[in-house]
Amino acid sequence: LVRENMAELLSFAETQKLLDDLPRDQQKLVAELVPGQISVGSIQRVLQGLLAERVSIRDLPTILEGIQEACAGGARAIPSIVAHVRTRLARQISDAHLGQAGYLPLVTLSPVWEGHFHEALVGTGEERQLAMAPSQLAEFMQRLRGAFDEAAGAGESPVLLTSGPLRTHVRAIVERIRPETPVLAQTEIHPRVRIRTVGSI
Repeated sequence: LVRENMAELLSFAETQKLLDDLPRDQQKLVAELVPGQISVGSIQRVLQGLLAERVSIRDLPTILEGIQEACAGGARAIPSIVAHVRTRLARQISDAHLGQAGYLPLVTLSPVWEGHFHEALVGTGEERQLAMAPSQLAEFMQRLRGAFDEAAGAGESPVLLTSGPLRTHVRAIVERIRPETPVLAQTEIHPRVRIRTVGSI
């Protein structure tokens, strides 16, 4: 509820104010972006997408650069733009989930389950949707609970690691049963961050 409220509180007017308050040297980037490549409303939705998963939007210049790169690369759907921005924020996202020992604890999605998810995707391009059989979905949720309960028993608070194309689909399922569990794509793990695999699904 808190995360959803954070995202909902970011209004169109507040988004416009964030853009207007950027330093003068950043205003050129805003002028190049809006409205030629993206609208303020779409920037608002990108920022809301980040906030919904507790990703700080303080580094707005980097976020805008990521939006520009995504748009230049042909991305139009908000989830695709958010995914690209998240890779630009890899250091920040990785650091936010470091454990007390200074490493990032991971529960990985096994190649078998990666395959199951890929097979369950229907549609093309940015319109792809997940259509997994209910029995398979139930099995995944059971394995997810087991892996994270075991990690918690060992004193770990891991993130679930998956491949980039699957992250939003996996996240949509994880959110139903463990909304507090971060789901990260491999491209969101900063190269200099120490990692430790503490479980697998």
